Amino acid sequence: MLAVIKTGGKQYKVSPNDKIKIEKLDQEEGSEVVFEEVLLLDNEKELLIGTPRVEGAKVVAKIIKQARHPKVMTYKFKPKKRYKLKQGHKQYYTEVQITEIKN
Repeated sequence: MLAVIKTGGKQYKVSPNDKIKIEKLDQEEGSEVVFEEVLLLDNEKELLIGTPRVEGAKVVAKIIKQARHPKVMTYKFKPKKRYKLKQGHKQYYTEVQITEIKN
């Protein structure tokens, strides 16, 4: 069983028991989340391609943790102008485990 879901403006290829890191969801750890925007569904018998979504298909996942990615540093520098800028950024994410794919 395989599905392509869309969440947070990105697309993810998932199958049952996969763990993926997605954009932050405002839900607590241990709760269930249902992704209804399924773009493709492959259930070994047939391949369903949505236009734009597969009707009636759902992907159920469990939230494992809410965390932040490692810090990414950015630098800006302009020679001969005494301009230097250093910034850091840590993006929030939600790690989910796919429990089942429903058709």
